[in-house]
Amino acid sequence: MDDFDFVLNFTLPPGFDSPDAFVDALFEADCDDATVGVGQLGMIGLDFTRAAASADDALRSAIQDVGRAIPGAVLVQAGPDLVGLTDMAEIFGFSRQNMRKYAIGGKGTFPQPTYLGETSLWHLAEIVVWMRENTTVRPRDDIFEVSKAAAKINFETEQQRVGRILALV
Repeated sequence: MDDFDFVLNFTLPPGFDSPDAFVDALFEADCDDATVGVGQLGMIGLDFTRAAASADDALRSAIQDVGRAIPGAVLVQAGPDLVGLTDMAEIFGFSRQNMRKYAIGGKGTFPQPTYLGETSLWHLAEIVVWMRENTTVRPRDDIFEVSKAAAKINFETEQQRVGRILALV
């Protein structure tokens, strides 16, 4: 068993704006390995450090546990997955400016962003692979495993969301 660090963000069930009502239920549903965050009404964020055989097992068991504690909660995003330059720099342990140098002028072709905007976003798993292949930076294996698992879960979540949208047409 290894420890995996990740974040899960959920919408709360209709009629609940504050996650305060669910803190005890989360603890009782084996989410005592998470720190609860509240930043937006109707949302809850959980920052986990969970022991499991794999990153995928850790994330999926946490999602199930949250579902038991908060029936009707809907997963919005698992992380770390989509990250900006500042997030990358923090994860890899250096400055944003150093990360930007890699992004605009590093060896090899830096991965293209998944989202272009005021703050561009990349899939962390792609960046980890690029860093390993093109620099002397060696991100920890658990970062790669968690970011792959989070990307997969986010893809599945987005597929469900798009399915609901297409059903409206």
